[in-house]
Amino acid sequence: MKTQPRTAIYLKPTEARVKDLLRRMTLEEKIRQMGFGDCLQFAVKGQFSAGPAKKFFKGLGIGGLQDPRMASKKTAVLVNAIQRFLINNTRLKIPALIISECLHGHLSPGATVFPQAVGLASTWNDDLLRKIATTAAKEARTVGVCQAFSPDLDLARDPRWGRVEETYGEDPYLVSRMGVAYVQGLQGEGPNVDRQHLIATLKHFAAHGSPQGGVNLAPVAVGERELRDTYLEPFRAA
Repeated sequence: MKTQPRTAIYLKPTEARVKDLLRRMTLEEKIRQMGFGDCLQFAVKGQFSAGPAKKFFKGLGIGGLQDPRMASKKTAVLVNAIQRFLINNTRLKIPALIISECLHGHLSPGATVFPQAVGLASTWNDDLLRKIATTAAKEARTVGVCQAFSPDLDLARDPRWGRVEETYGEDPYLVSRMGVAYVQGLQGEGPNVDRQHLIATLKHFAAHGSPQGGVNLAPVAVGERELRDTYLEPFRAA
């Protein structure tokens, strides 16, 4: 009986390709795909350096990398060099997810900067927010980014918390509508994320924005009913 060539698997649906890849991965390779690094650790004076890359990747790859936050052309050149290295120097040739902050535009020199999230929420204009997210996605994707650490769906219930400006405010309904619009703008409204859009990351962990004493990363005192009815609602909607 003839066996199908390995390339035949790429003609099958995504689920079948994922199962085939997982079956061939070692435990160490799987763990590496859960890891994270920084593009800048592979750059010397802004240029890609194979030495640090060999030492870090060890032929195993990595799941995600923080984008270098350099000027657009330099970012694109460095990201492309890193991805080529991963494809040519790892057994399974898996490129990394390049991830960036895109709360109010792509966080990078030369990219368009829009008002902070809490300012955008004050417009109550979800159509405008969708357009802003679409623009941010296009600019980030142009330089090789494929996932955004956005939107922030924390509820700002304590003004002492130093990250209120990242949120869409304190109201679950407003935060929900703005969050949905931003996800649609980042990802597009089709079934798959295309090359003009980004994977959205809902953040932070539920109720993160209401720490005791307003101290970032402090414990949160909240009951299950309030957690489900209030803090989790924007995440459910988005």
